[in-house]
Amino acid sequence: MPELIIKYKNKRTLEALRDFSKYFDFSIEKRKKTKKAEFNIKGVTIVPADSSVDTKELEDIFSNKSIEAKQLRQNAWQRTR
Repeated sequence: MPELIIKYKNKRTLEALRDFSKYFDFSIEKRKKTKKAEFNIKGVTIVPADSSVDTKELEDIFSNKSIEAKQLRQNAWQRTR
């Protein structure tokens, strides 16, 4: 069965939808918001971002610098043989 997510602000909207569900043969399920779980991609664990981390200290390092991605790859990311 296809699913549709409806967001509403007013409780009366939910009451109206419940009344319509009796006549138009659809169901209403209440779902709790869940935290995103960790998952793996090719052996690398992906962890959801944490908004409590303070990144302001990094702004001084990277602000107003003319760092280009191409130059960074050539200088810093090359393997030594």
